[in-house]
Amino acid sequence: MITKYGINNFIMMLLTALILIALGIFINGIWLWVFSIPGILLAIFTLNFFRDPKRKIPPEAIDNPAIILSPADGKIVEIVEEDEPKFVKGKVIRISIFLSIFNVHVNRSPISGKVEYFSYNPGAYIIANHPKASELNENTFIGVKADVFDHKIAYKQMTGILARRIVCIVKEGDEYIAGEKIGMMKFGSRMDVFLPVNTNILVKKGDNVKGASSILAELKE
Repeated sequence: MITKYGINNFIMMLLTALILIALGIFINGIWLWVFSIPGILLAIFTLNFFRDPKRKIPPEAIDNPAIILSPADGKIVEIVEEDEPKFVKGKVIRISIFLSIFNVHVNRSPISGKVEYFSYNPGAYIIANHPKASELNENTFIGVKADVFDHKIAYKQMTGILARRIVCIVKEGDEYIAGEKIGMMKFGSRMDVFLPVNTNILVKKGDNVKGASSILAELKE
């Protein structure tokens, strides 16, 4: 299944790949390899990048609304305590997930709740796993009042150095359930999740996670 959030890019890139392959076949000779191989590689990359596989939410997350699901596929690169001035306005634990170009880039809500804050920053071009990328790159910041314990949590979509194009369908006042799709990030990205400091963190740096299928943490009363 191909994600609807990137269908324009998908069509353009796949058409480019097909044109390269056709040119190679038409000209033939050495040009068959010069054009067709890049075209085939581009087609494979395009189909892989814009895929939107079905995900099964863990049964314990369905039964326990305090469970925090991973909002994205990728690798845990940081788990730190810091101040969050926009929405929580206090100490939080930030979990950062780095998405390579080979990961699924569709994003999902990490918890059920109501969106009470949303901001968008056009930003700069810094590699997504750089510490300053969270502040300077294109990003959306989403603040949610969780359905359980009235906790405030937040998450941030952030693009990297190769491109900056975030698709986010979220707006203030929306209500989402854990695991529901909220958009995508394109071509190397990072997702930050901001949780209360008393949250029970269930992942560690270096872990690989999958959106909606992996459990990051559990909120405490």
